Amino acid sequence: MPRKQHNEEQIIAALKQYEAGDKTADICRKLGVSQATFYMWKKQYAGLGVQELRELRNLREENSRLKRIVADLTLDRQILQEVVSKKS
Repeated sequence: MPRKQHNEEQIIAALKQYEAGDKTADICRKLGVSQATFYMWKKQYAGLGVQELRELRNLREENSRLKRIVADLTLDRQILQEVVSKKS
């Protein structure tokens, strides 16, 4: 069975429907997800609005970019230390 991808805006909209009083089973049926998935979304995205979610996504992307930079610089440093130790 193919995995459906729902973007964060759809997830937030579904959680707002739930808070408005719609039944979980109805929301899950409309989205084509299980109730377990819905409750996982509820746990993960509880209390977040669309703007906060976009900001969180941007921060995560920046964090992963910075981690890659640190890894590259660490590797460069190790290579340079090996070169210096071989010359002396």
